[in-house]
Amino acid sequence: MALKTAKEYIESLRKLNLDLYLFGEKVENWVDNPVIRPSINSVAMTYKVAHESKNGALATTDSMLTGGKVNRFNALFKSTDELVSKVKLQRELGQRTGACFQRCVGMDAINAVFSTTYEVDQKYGTEYHQRFREWLKYVQEGDLCVQGAMTDVKGDRGLSPSKQSDPDMFVRVVERRGDGIVVRGAKANQTGTANSHEMLIMPTLRMREGDEDYALSCAIPTDAKGVHLIYGRQSCDKRKLEGGDIDVGNYGFGGQETLTILEDVFVPWERVFMCGECDFSIMMVERFATYHRQSYGGCKPGIGDVLIGATASMAEYNGVSRAPHIREKIGEMIHLAETIHACGLACSYEGWKTMAGNYQSNILLANVCKHNVTRFPYELCRLAEDIAGGLLVTLPSEKDLRHPVLGKYIEKYLKGVADVPAEERIRMLTLIHSMTFGTTAPSYRTESMHGAGSPQAQKIMIERQTDMDYKKKLARSLAGIDEREDVTA
Repeated sequence: MALKTAKEYIESLRKLNLDLYLFGEKVENWVDNPVIRPSINSVAMTYKVAHESKNGALATTDSMLTGGKVNRFNALFKSTDELVSKVKLQRELGQRTGACFQRCVGMDAINAVFSTTYEVDQKYGTEYHQRFREWLKYVQEGDLCVQGAMTDVKGDRGLSPSKQSDPDMFVRVVERRGDGIVVRGAKANQTGTANSHEMLIMPTLRMREGDEDYALSCAIPTDAKGVHLIYGRQSCDKRKLEGGDIDVGNYGFGGQETLTILEDVFVPWERVFMCGECDFSIMMVERFATYHRQSYGGCKPGIGDVLIGATASMAEYNGVSRAPHIREKIGEMIHLAETIHACGLACSYEGWKTMAGNYQSNILLANVCKHNVTRFPYELCRLAEDIAGGLLVTLPSEKDLRHPVLGKYIEKYLKGVADVPAEERIRMLTLIHSMTFGTTAPSYRTESMHGAGSPQAQKIMIERQTDMDYKKKLARSLAGIDEREDVTA
């Protein structure tokens, strides 16, 4: 069982035969495509850190299945300490890439499907859990990148999957055969699909009677016949095609989303982990959502650290770093980032052991963590834009900077403090621009709102997980409505 290096991971992608489309055209050499390559680099960083002496203990662990060393993104959580390590690793990677490194969804899906299949088997006598264990061994032995696929396109949100006018609005089983099943549908907003070797399909919501064909979990190679990937647009994405590196901002790293079409894809039974068990669909959804909302307590503070550093640098370049209101605003940015991280750590430390043996993060605190993420990065971005100044959205292009005549004017008039070249100031501005407006896709701002579920999804779970009767009981006792506690008893 070998851990891939970053280079080996990138080369493994070249062996895939993806049906991938970008800007209306099929992409043949997508690994070297300038729009896509930054997102590949972000995933490659998850492989690089596994070989570092400083971060190896965070990035790797012993497999719960084989005992061999595996990348943490393919591992099952064996303790609350491992849940904590996950969050700390995610912060490290957020700091190193300043972008989405895409493997969190697969890691969270692996753990949710592992525990859910065990409980399905306990009730129905099925073989899903053992199938999943064998598939996961295959993933670990190959050190593969797994993309977790939950979000369906959903169609009419007011109707259940089986009541849609078009039955393909949720991924479903269209045929059951002796050797497997055939599935059809689409998954939207899929993080890192084109950079992954495998997709782990999950249901997207609670399934009820009549929705049996949609209560589905299975594993599909990303280049399987019938899988079509449509690369999502990113704000200012064509800047990556202009040849320079300044205007892109975060030139080396980025994220990736696809619309993933499943057009009558055959899946052998050994890769099917749920097929019709409606009563367990919500367990898989909620366990995955909890893990993924925990994840935001790591990556978002890490990316926030980069944004805070860029903002503090701009304050220095503009000569205002000592101004009290600037220091107060940067202090607030630090407070917001650390609050998100604290929630990620808290839901990890308060995790619990599932029947299957892996550990689940605390549901209530994970949802509190993600709900903070739907708000705090917006304020982080607002403060960064405030301090950076209006040039953030009015900068001349890199071609103007390199122009033999115009360049001297830009270098003269776009300087701030005397000892910082104009180009360095411009580079820092474009980094902030890429993080807040979107060339480092998905942008820090918008992805924080909708990734891992909308704010309403977290509010529902927070209310559901709160023991309100107990809180009322506490109040009634202290108010004297119920019997007060005798401290001398």
